[in-house]
Parts: sequence; structure tokens; C-alpha cells
Amino acid sequence: MKVLILVLYLLVLVGCSSATPKHNERYYQTKLCNSLDGEMEVVLEDKTRVDCLTDEYAIEVDFAKKWAESVGQSLYYGHMTNKAPAIALIVKKDKDERYLKRVKVLTDKYGIKLFVIDK
Repeated sequence: MKVLILVLYLLVLVGCSSATPKHNERYYQTKLCNSLDGEMEVVLEDKTRVDCLTDEYAIEVDFAKKWAESVGQSLYYGHMTNKAPAIALIVKKDKDERYLKRVKVLTDKYGIKLFVIDK
């Protein structure tokens, strides 16, 4: 019985370790910012950091569930840098579509550029 439990435990460990690793926010931030020829982690005078600053946009990169935070941050960073505010929302699952719908209401209303990063 102990051997069976040990074998099952090892199979679970091997299965977990071979699974595709989940990417963190920084991974998506880097890919987007590089593709836009932007500068990452730009520190503003008040010590806040813009995730990606381009010639045109101050971009806040966040996972979909943090959509509400991204709206305020993008508006603030746009104001502080005299760039257009932008959000890059990372949509990883079908259920994240609800967050995308919510953020679109505000990006349309306040003129925030929306980049959607699919998994």
C-alpha cells in the first residue's frame, strides 16, 4: 500500500513538473513592450512605474481580473507622462472574457487604448 501511494505521488510530481509553465505578468509585459519598441518599468517622479512607455502610450499591463486597477493606473500614467493612456489586458481563459467586456466600457468612454494579450 505504501509503495502504491509513493508511486502515485511520484506520478503526480512528474506530471506537474512537465506541464507547460504559467507565465507571469512580466513575461507578457516584455513581449508587448519589445514588440512596440517601448521602454519597460519607467520610474516617474513620484516613484510609480509605468509598465511600458512608448512614443505614443503609457501602458499598464495586467491580468484580466485586475481590469479595474488597470483603468486608474493607465489614466494616471498617461497624465504623468503626457502620453495616451493604454491597457494591455492578459486574457488567459474563457471566463476572463467577462473582465474584457467590463474594461471595454471604460476604455471606450475615456479614450484608453486597449491591447488584448491572449494566452
